[in-house]
Amino acid sequence: MSEAALALSLFFHIAATVIWIGGILLITFLVVPELNRALAEQPALFRILTRLRKRFMNLGNLALAVLIVTGLLQMSTDPNYEGMLRFSNRWSQALLLKHILIIAMALCGLVLQFGVAPALERTSLLREQGIGDADEWRRLQRRERRLAILIAVLAISILATSAWLTAI
Repeated sequence: MSEAALALSLFFHIAATVIWIGGILLITFLVVPELNRALAEQPALFRILTRLRKRFMNLGNLALAVLIVTGLLQMSTDPNYEGMLRFSNRWSQALLLKHILIIAMALCGLVLQFGVAPALERTSLLREQGIGDADEWRRLQRRERRLAILIAVLAISILATSAWLTAI
């Protein structure tokens, strides 16, 4: 890969990392807690959180796709890369750990995106109409919060593993 192509790949990889992981951390630890405090259980809270969730899912999924493509390109050009499923040096072992963390994070994201979020959206719509189950809504919110925190911890672990890969 040429120097210009590698630089472009690194740029998009870093930009996608900022969007994906930065967005996750910002939403998890700042935006959602503040919205919950400011709006308590008002109907506007349900609509805002649903819209925020949908907007970020699209952007986050795009960023993840960019990370996968650029990451594979960069991995294949790294002199420490010895081939697929070869883990004979510390770099490839650290990369394996990073990939395991990414897969775990993506699986948690899928559960959140296709399991918890739709159920929470349905329950929120019912609550807006005054017929939803408040206990079910709180239970789903707790599940969403736990998954979001787990995803955030995995994201930080991925960043730490990336730093370790760079240092090797």
